[in-house]
Amino acid sequence: MMSIAGTQAGTIPARFVGLSYEKSKLSQPLFSASNADLIGLCQRLGPALLRIGGNSVDETTWTPNGAGQTAGQTAPSDVDALAAFLASANWPVLYGVNLAQSTPSVAAAEVAYAAQALGSNLFGIEIGNEPDLYAGKYFPSSWGFSDYFALWQSFASAILAATPGVSLTGPVVAYNTTWFNSFAQAEGKDVILLSAHYYRGNGQSPSSTIQELISYPDTALESYLAALESAAAATGVPFRLAETNSFYDGGAPNISDSYASALWVIDHLFTIALGGGVGANFHGGGDSTGYTPIADNDGVILEARPEYYGILLVALAGQGSILGTSITAGALNTSAYTVQNSPRQLSVIIVNKDPTQNLQFTATCPGTVQSASMQILTGPSLSATSGVTIQRAGINVDGSFAPQSSYGLSVADTTFAGYVPAESAVLVVVTLAA
Repeated sequence: MMSIAGTQAGTIPARFVGLSYEKSKLSQPLFSASNADLIGLCQRLGPALLRIGGNSVDETTWTPNGAGQTAGQTAPSDVDALAAFLASANWPVLYGVNLAQSTPSVAAAEVAYAAQALGSNLFGIEIGNEPDLYAGKYFPSSWGFSDYFALWQSFASAILAATPGVSLTGPVVAYNTTWFNSFAQAEGKDVILLSAHYYRGNGQSPSSTIQELISYPDTALESYLAALESAAAATGVPFRLAETNSFYDGGAPNISDSYASALWVIDHLFTIALGGGVGANFHGGGDSTGYTPIADNDGVILEARPEYYGILLVALAGQGSILGTSITAGALNTSAYTVQNSPRQLSVIIVNKDPTQNLQFTATCPGTVQSASMQILTGPSLSATSGVTIQRAGINVDGSFAPQSSYGLSVADTTFAGYVPAESAVLVVVTLAA
């Protein structure tokens, strides 16, 4: 049984989903107006947010006279190519600059150029990446928050002096709620977004298995979000997981790129939304057997990976209020979520991660049901790395997608009924009577 309440439990806001790439990707022919495949795959997700950062942001030097597409450098032509890509995809960008191995004046010069080139598609500036992990790498082991914050302020001051009014974000921590809270208290009034990162675990650990990935709920994530939400609420500034994915260190081979990631990412996104986050950027790039929503080889798009399908299903559910939704399914590993897109339309996602048992359900809605139609996300097995479909259709390399017609479900008064096959997820669009 499933019950959908009429009370709001969270929100899916505009540009909730997003992608994250290493700054080093700007030196490859990936982000350009001519990369029609990547543009198509981004547009398929609808309005979203790109983030350029990662570990390489602190290993990349702004080179104003550089030739472009040179490893370890970002040149004006690289930023121009990114600007053309964003204009075609209609995505803004969260743009990162080097904090650990640069200077305030160099960062200010880069931001000044980026702001001019990117225009209204510049969402905000990140200064550095995961500064809570700088100790012993870029700075002495005694490196702490006060050291970071003094450095951040020197960069922020130089950036704002060169480009008044440009939007700043931070603190871009790896997993340090103390730093996040301290930064929010000190700078919350002067940034537009508080950002943090989250991964389920270590991709190189034997415990990072498919079963670990899809176990639900992720209580560590829920606790983390609660701390972030508390700090953000105190400042009135939204927070976002600007970098996230399954397992860190590039992901767990043949797990992070498996069909299981498509089911995991649905729970992950809704957990973030219910925890108060305004969005999530999934880190990726390249063609390893770890994580990436979109696989590429030196800028050439190869495929949409299974994880992309799960992100797309959430994007198809649209924006709106998340209604309180409960599901009872015995020992089955299931979850359910409802987005109220409008007064008369609900988008309901039900995930069944059980390997063998189908889930029969009857859902009760907060109103009389006029009609209900369903699409199914499915794959050959949890460990499969290909063959994933939504309504029997794959997503082509250019983002084109032709799903078959949705299945009509039986409705009666305030209920609709159907089933979710084992190892699958469904999106049910419900129309309520006027």
